[in-house]
Amino acid sequence: MSDQQKAREEVREYRMKELADAAGITVRTVRFYRERGLIPPPRREGRIAWYDSHHLARLRTIAALLERGHTLTGIADLATAFESGRDPGRLAEVLGFGEPTEETPVRLTPAELADHFEGEVTAENLATALELGYLATDGDDLVHISRRLLDVSAALVREGVPLSAVFEAGRQIRAHADALAELFATTLQTHATGASPETLRPLAKSVVEAELSMAMDRRLRNKPAQPSS
Repeated sequence: MSDQQKAREEVREYRMKELADAAGITVRTVRFYRERGLIPPPRREGRIAWYDSHHLARLRTIAALLERGHTLTGIADLATAFESGRDPGRLAEVLGFGEPTEETPVRLTPAELADHFEGEVTAENLATALELGYLATDGDDLVHISRRLLDVSAALVREGVPLSAVFEAGRQIRAHADALAELFATTLQTHATGASPETLRPLAKSVVEAELSMAMDRRLRNKPAQPSS
C-alpha cells in the first residue's frame, strides 16, 4: 500500500459496504464481527453508521490472525484484553517519555506480536504483559517497552519456555533488579556525589553482568551430570 493510500485511509470514513470492500470481506462478515465485539461500534449520524481507519485496521488484523491459525473465540478474547488495557495516558507512563532510558520501544500490530510468539498470544498473556508494563496500547497498535526484552522473550519461547513462565521469571527478575538499582543508587549517592548518572550506569551494569556470569558459571559447574544412555 502506498503512502498516499495510507494517508487517505487515515482520514476517511466508510459506510459498512465501503468498509467491507476495503477489507476484502462481506457486509455479513462485518456485521458478524461487530456483533461478536471484534470491532468497536461505529459512529452514528442519524440512521447512518460510519466506520473509520481504526475499524479497517482491526479487520485486517483479524484476517491476519485467522491466517495464523487463531480462532474467532481467541481473537475475541484478545480484543477484550486489548480494550481493557487501552488508556490514553498509559503509553507515556509505561515508556517513561522524558526520562533517561537505553531501551528502544517497538511498535507492533497484534498480528506482528502473534508472529513473535506463535501460539502463545492468549488473552491471559496479553493482559499480563499489559499489567507488567511490557506492552502498552496506542490506537490499534501495541508498543513493547524494550526491543531487547521482546527479542529475548521470543527466543525463550522458541526454546520451549511458555510465555507465562517468561512473564513469571520477568516478575521475579524485576524485583531483584529494583533491589540492585536501589543498592547502587544509595551507594553512589553516598560515595560518588559528583559523578553523573550516565557515567555511573555502565559501571553498575558491568558489575551486575560480571556477577551474573560468575553465578551462571557456578550453577553450570555444579549441575548434576546427565545419565549416559
